Amino acid sequence: MNALMAGALSSIVGVATIFLEGCWIRLVRKWEIRQVEKSYGLASHVERKSGTPTMGGVVFPLACVLGLAAAGGIRWASIPGIWGLPLGAFAVGFTDDWLKFSSKSSEGLKSIEKLALQVVVALPWSAYVVLMDRVILLPGISFQPLLAILVLTFFSVGMMNAVNVTDGLDGLAAGISGISFLGLALLSGPGSPAAVQAACIGLGLCTGFLWHNAYPASVFMGDGGSHFLGGLLVSLCVVGGGLPFLVPFGFLFGVELVSVAIQIVAIRGFKRKVFRMSPLHHHFELLGWAETQVVVRFWLVHAGGMIGTGFALKKALEVWG
Repeated sequence: MNALMAGALSSIVGVATIFLEGCWIRLVRKWEIRQVEKSYGLASHVERKSGTPTMGGVVFPLACVLGLAAAGGIRWASIPGIWGLPLGAFAVGFTDDWLKFSSKSSEGLKSIEKLALQVVVALPWSAYVVLMDRVILLPGISFQPLLAILVLTFFSVGMMNAVNVTDGLDGLAAGISGISFLGLALLSGPGSPAAVQAACIGLGLCTGFLWHNAYPASVFMGDGGSHFLGGLLVSLCVVGGGLPFLVPFGFLFGVELVSVAIQIVAIRGFKRKVFRMSPLHHHFELLGWAETQVVVRFWLVHAGGMIGTGFALKKALEVWG
């Protein structure tokens, strides 16, 4: 796929997402599907964000289908490997969103229930990728199939949750995801033409969603959207080049997830906090940064981290190779 075709595909998906999201916003206002902020979250978020239309991620699969149709020449053999995980992850997130909406609460699935469903989705996809697509997780290193499946499942579930916890500020998760998909689209040969095509679709999806999700957001993506983006990022990295690609292209998502883990260990093990609040973006809000400052600066940090860890990964792969 040349640059002109890639740009056209991303633009088509972006415009389609803008239109579909606009339709969804009108529907949720009519159906009164509103965001319910957690009572233990930031007070400013409870005041300002409660009542904002949510579950905007429901349009993501449809926008991707339109993108595949617009691209033409669908490579059906690549569908399970690239799109199986994001669609399954979307189903988990949507279930959580629907339970929140139906109960008019900020709580949906219990943590253990969500984790179980994430594993139920990630495990068969991982088995398919390892056994059928013969994907090599680490270049130059051979895993036993069972171990490879378990490792891939672990990282798949981790990335779903990483994108989910990052999705706490207007435009944050969508912007970071868009930067990652742009990097994957520009990467010289990320595995296959189908992977390049999917990366362009992901980029269009994120830019189109940002039209409505930029501060102050008109709609939130919800767990369905964040799970879909996390799943797509994993599948593109793994199918496109191997598991190590998650390091650069999931850079800030990993930082956010690690900040949550550190905070939990510090509170439960040492009865003290490392951050004023986790995930990390809330810590900087409590330091006095405006929401837009946090978002744009985190975008820049992710882009820099992606480039830096990408070069380090390239050198490491050359040594391993």
